[in-house]
Amino acid sequence: MLPGEPPELLVYDAPTRCPYLPGLTARLPLRLPVRRLTATEFAQRLSAGDRRQGVLLYRPDCGSCRACEALRIEVDTFRPSTTQRRVFRRGEAQLRTVIARPTLSAARVALYNRHKLERGLLVGDELLDAEGYAQFLVETCADSLELSYYVGDTLVGVAITDRAADALSAVYCCFDPTYPTLSIGTYSILKQLALCRAWGLRYLYLGLFVVGCDAMAYKVRFLPHERLINGTWRQFDR
Repeated sequence: MLPGEPPELLVYDAPTRCPYLPGLTARLPLRLPVRRLTATEFAQRLSAGDRRQGVLLYRPDCGSCRACEALRIEVDTFRPSTTQRRVFRRGEAQLRTVIARPTLSAARVALYNRHKLERGLLVGDELLDAEGYAQFLVETCADSLELSYYVGDTLVGVAITDRAADALSAVYCCFDPTYPTLSIGTYSILKQLALCRAWGLRYLYLGLFVVGCDAMAYKVRFLPHERLINGTWRQFDR
């Protein structure tokens, strides 16, 4: 049992294969809050660098390696690029967004797995069944929302985001790769920034930026942003 408010159970803490950089070993202790987190409690954990996966929290603790840096965007200082503005306008015109609690459906599981397969993101045999999808994207210890993106009546994207007292925290986004002109991944981040602005929230957290990991490189294109380095949030404007 780890102290805190609320206390947390340390449920796993062992070296594992690094999910971000090949050939490295990672330590990602998994912690289970003894109850659901309030918005203020969750904000404190995000500010300290925590990420949520299902009902668990984690924060990289990999000894001498410091490649993982939590990244957030301050809504009022963010300045979209010309391309990002174009993506947002196109998405607003062509996509219909439904905001609700995270749900499990066959269509969502299929979309997740198709996104992994067709974008070359599959590691090992990590295709999810319904139970795995629910554990990863439906079950939660925070106030979680699902943004479902539709073209007409066709589900083309799903994004899970968590709401804290002062922020949204983007958890995961999957989308149909046959709609490349919509840039749904980029649009989803911009949509969440727009929601932060509408709801009076200060930050959008984008999870971890990992130095040397190509799959994480898109995050630094949102400028300016802040990254948590050696316990201090530092701003980057280029």
